[in-house]
Amino acid sequence: MQVFKLEPMIRKNVREMRSYSSARDEFTSTNQQLIFLDANENPFETGLNRYPDPKQLSLKQVLSKQKKVAETSILIGNGSDEVLDLILRAFCEPKEDNVITHPPTYGMYGVLSQLNAVENREVFLTADFQLDVDEILNQVTNQTKIIFLCSPNNPTGNSFSRASIEKIVKSFQGFVVIDEAYIDFSTQESWLTQLETYPNLIITQTLSKAYGLAGIRIGVLYASPAIISILNKIKPPYNINSLSQRQAILSLNQSDKLKNDLAALLGLRTILIEELSKLSFVVKVFATDANFILIRVDDANLRYQQLLSKGIVVRNRSNQPLCENCLRITIGTRKENEQLLTILKQL
Repeated sequence: MQVFKLEPMIRKNVREMRSYSSARDEFTSTNQQLIFLDANENPFETGLNRYPDPKQLSLKQVLSKQKKVAETSILIGNGSDEVLDLILRAFCEPKEDNVITHPPTYGMYGVLSQLNAVENREVFLTADFQLDVDEILNQVTNQTKIIFLCSPNNPTGNSFSRASIEKIVKSFQGFVVIDEAYIDFSTQESWLTQLETYPNLIITQTLSKAYGLAGIRIGVLYASPAIISILNKIKPPYNINSLSQRQAILSLNQSDKLKNDLAALLGLRTILIEELSKLSFVVKVFATDANFILIRVDDANLRYQQLLSKGIVVRNRSNQPLCENCLRITIGTRKENEQLLTILKQL
């Protein structure tokens, strides 16, 4: 295994900068007997007149207990997109460094790379939607800082071979970011258990999918305390509002509801896969570890428009590599899935 050194990976300006220290960073006590005159807040009580906890300590405590990860290894972001952007801004020198992605995959990796003036080296998945490990490592240069891996992958739905990911993590001296947005729907083990083994590993997860909290925008990044410390230097001070923090804690503490919702959704997924496989114009239903199904049809543009005309919105992924004539269908409620199938059978 290659030796990973964090210090040379940090952008010089980030390494030398001092982070902004907010009033609530300097004083974090929640003692209600104190009079707070330090943050230029409106003194009249509304329930929201005070700034939120910039470190999200209460939320991190819950996540730490549930995920069995130290609080110092957790960063909370305004959705996964913010934490992904922070990684690029902290470690990639604009117009010098590059990252590697594996199309077809989540499109924001490429968008954020372009936004930060970082070259995105694309290595397509294999025909069976697995990682081309040898080619990925072949594309690595001295300026390669990050390899993004989305597993389970969006839009294909499958998980990547654990052996393939392990080979990349062991061989690459930069950061390996594993996006586990859909891990709750999978039987695969999360890579969170390997954080202490691999210092170059960064895991991102979200409360938008399994927890049903897309509207509050909570993304979570897990990494070594040293990496978290660097990202905290450039994180906006109040990036997670009070309402989002409260709702996240409330939902995380409803473990029975999550378990029941997941069981129900996975049952609906099984039924939908079986029914989609029976349709004459469905060429293939791909295996999935996510809350969506990718299918190949005879004519994706036609089928997409037909569904849209009947009030059903799916995602046409035909413009993605290896996804010609493919539609991505999210698992809906039982009623929504039945309506979808009824319309599909009439086409």
